[in-house]
Amino acid sequence: MVIDNQHRYIQDLHNSQAQRLELIPNSHLGPENLYRDCSEVFADGNVASGLYVIRPDGSPTALSVYCDMNNGGGWTVFQRRRDGTESFDRAWVEYKHGFGDLFSPDGEFWLGNEPLHYLTSQGNYDLRIDMEDFEGNQRYAEYKNFKVDDEKDQFQLHLGEYTGNAGNALADVRGPRPAGQKWAGPGSGSTRVKFSTYDQLNDESDDNAKCIRHTKAGWWFSKCDAGNLNGHYYKGPYQAMTDDGVVWYTWHGWWYSIKSVVMMVRAADLEHPPPILAPLPGQLDPSKVAGGVIRPQGQ
Repeated sequence: MVIDNQHRYIQDLHNSQAQRLELIPNSHLGPENLYRDCSEVFADGNVASGLYVIRPDGSPTALSVYCDMNNGGGWTVFQRRRDGTESFDRAWVEYKHGFGDLFSPDGEFWLGNEPLHYLTSQGNYDLRIDMEDFEGNQRYAEYKNFKVDDEKDQFQLHLGEYTGNAGNALADVRGPRPAGQKWAGPGSGSTRVKFSTYDQLNDESDDNAKCIRHTKAGWWFSKCDAGNLNGHYYKGPYQAMTDDGVVWYTWHGWWYSIKSVVMMVRAADLEHPPPILAPLPGQLDPSKVAGGVIRPQGQ
């Protein structure tokens, strides 16, 4: 009964927020023709990181998302960890719709598995994970062919080829590969695993089920907490009953909790906007255009 009431409350809150988002004006496109993701925002010449309104194909509502225009631009951020102010010990329905402080530049949040499904079902997407430890060192991991299935498939994760300098902590998402058998899914080296939370265990492994119950974080669990970036927030090295921190074991092992994490997606076929060139003599300077009024050079 309590869970049902919580579910209804979160759903009502989600719907009311979605209705307000659709009223946010967009200076470039009409309400029926919003950008589909931050890649389209960037390709249209918007190079400043910040909040934008998008509407992915199939999404019943518009979404306010943070667009990161660094590292080539066009990244739609769906997870941010900074200081542990936001609890990621959440139920299935909360991970489905999203939670946290999206509107603050340093706020911690999870955009939501359902929005993530709509985003990554539009085409071919890359995943980028930026991490920083408590000593100021930074690492990243990128994956090709990133996709999240819908809820009837338990928001199953698809991952392709890895690149980066943080190590591939998700390499064993499906465990040991049978001899001569290739992974299913798009691209070479693709892996898949279902999303799980403490109140909805979608992993058939007894060991992983135990880890999920102790961790209480929603994640695509593989080899227990080998690469769990939604774990409990600790300040650096820690000791606990289980390795339940913000873990990326190929960088800092199981017993070090990462300080900050940003996870984001970008369309693989993003076309970068043309550079703004200096005007030739007699041409109008684009920087002199303000508020819809064209100002000639020298004024």
